[in-house]
Amino acid sequence: MRLMLESEDYRHLSIGSIVRLASRLGKVHACSSTWYRAIQSGNWVRSRKRIHPPKPRIGLRATKPNEYWHVDTTIVRLVDGSRVYLQAVLDNFSRRILAWRLSERFDTTITAAILQEAAKALPKNTVPTAVMDSGVENVNAKVNELVSDGTIKRVLAQVDIAQSNSMIEAWWRQLKHQWLFLNELDSATSVRKLVGFYVEQHNTVVPHFAFEGQTPDEMYFGTGASVPATLKQKRDQARAARLAQNRAVTCARCKVEDTKPAMVTIGSNTS
Repeated sequence: MRLMLESEDYRHLSIGSIVRLASRLGKVHACSSTWYRAIQSGNWVRSRKRIHPPKPRIGLRATKPNEYWHVDTTIVRLVDGSRVYLQAVLDNFSRRILAWRLSERFDTTITAAILQEAAKALPKNTVPTAVMDSGVENVNAKVNELVSDGTIKRVLAQVDIAQSNSMIEAWWRQLKHQWLFLNELDSATSVRKLVGFYVEQHNTVVPHFAFEGQTPDEMYFGTGASVPATLKQKRDQARAARLAQNRAVTCARCKVEDTKPAMVTIGSNTS
């Protein structure tokens, strides 16, 4: 049984198939439960090492705000089975949501609208590179106008560059699983209110782990440079206070032991 299970010749078969093949070959006549018990008790390991291509661990990273933007669309399903469409622009450097729009139907003009809204706050002579997929909402006449007039540069993920649009896709997962799916999504109006609340909290309140406690707004506007050092100082102070308090604590038994006179042991001299 072990020879068949660990053999390179049968690693493409499931255990159930090996059980029946052993019976057909006349080697072992036993039911599946007997095989599973033998595998578990003998700690047999199959030769099924999986070889995967290396995955990129670090994606596209900007060095300053408004260097790279991520633009994407996601679908939110309501309780009645209908769908609404949510589109957003995210700044790569700060993870700040610059603009978003929710619509009840798929509208290819929304991408251009939220890009224009995000571009209103751009510093002079700043042209961000917008990373987006090649969907019809991103490759159309309206977006082409923004590219041609110099408002943005457009880069198609997995086409013009090897990187994907994973940063904003990760934000979609956070939005849905940490907030939207905890509420009853009964209408586009309720979803719009929920998204507005989460975007405000994400930008201004929630500290980001990658920024050592700074919020996306603080990273985007450069107002939170002192936050990491302040938090580290407070952690060090709290740790020192805990150590001092723990070392100062004594139980009643320890107090009694401290009040007893010291015992002196006198050894006997032998000659």
